[in-house]
Amino acid sequence: MPELPEVEVVRRGLERTLPGRTIATVAVAHPRAVRRHAAGAADFAAVLTGRTIEAACRRGKYLWLALDSGAALLGHLGMSGQLLVVATEKPDETHLRVRFTFSDAGRELRFVDQRTFGGLAVVPADAGVPAPIAHIARDPLDPGFSDAGFVAAVRRRRTGIKRALLDQTLVSGIGNIYADESLWRAGLHYARPTGTLTRGELNRLLQSVREVLLEALHAGGTSFDALYVSVNGESGLFDRSLAVYGRAGLPCTRCETPIRRDAFMNRSSFTCPRCQPRPRKAHW
Repeated sequence: MPELPEVEVVRRGLERTLPGRTIATVAVAHPRAVRRHAAGAADFAAVLTGRTIEAACRRGKYLWLALDSGAALLGHLGMSGQLLVVATEKPDETHLRVRFTFSDAGRELRFVDQRTFGGLAVVPADAGVPAPIAHIARDPLDPGFSDAGFVAAVRRRRTGIKRALLDQTLVSGIGNIYADESLWRAGLHYARPTGTLTRGELNRLLQSVREVLLEALHAGGTSFDALYVSVNGESGLFDRSLAVYGRAGLPCTRCETPIRRDAFMNRSSFTCPRCQPRPRKAHW
């Protein structure tokens, strides 16, 4: 599932091409793509037609287009969702779910989703943030993110540090890939109990998180297949720079110890046994 760098790459592409444009038509090709819009596909199209897009925004892994009506077109990419800005004459994609055309007759916006786990909805946006995601925390690249607040909140929890990183009410935008990469860079095992972490260790972890996210963003995100792409259809290249994620059995790039893979929350965690020693009292 796309994490902060991938979603931010898409947001930047939308921000370059959509603000100031007025939606002319909306065609929903698959109702599941707008299942989170409670009033249904016809209402979804009706409330968007004639609306002007003011900005492309993001909170964690969620994207939204701010509208001149004060509402927001909220989107989540799920496992395979793509928001593409393409020429109107381009042939339809196999899994095209929603098409938006604009009054200027320029490039159109298409929501493509092979597995239909993603979706779009028009929702209220109080104080600029869509109501359904108001509970989601800011991410470490957000100017309003509080390092001290995060450190204090984590130290109050009784859980493992990776679980804390994946908790979107504590810090948003971090998923399995970037949690593993950040923990490796900070020299912390994913099962380290949060209550044992010092403020210095947590601040070091935040620094590692920011470094990893910014490097991934610069590389266009991480693409393991053709499902994640930018608005122009381009894949990210950060998979070439991964230190531990997906590298089980390969040598650690820091100490050459073979990378270990463990089962974790129906997923996997990748660590270096030497750089990230397992804690005696682990919290799984």
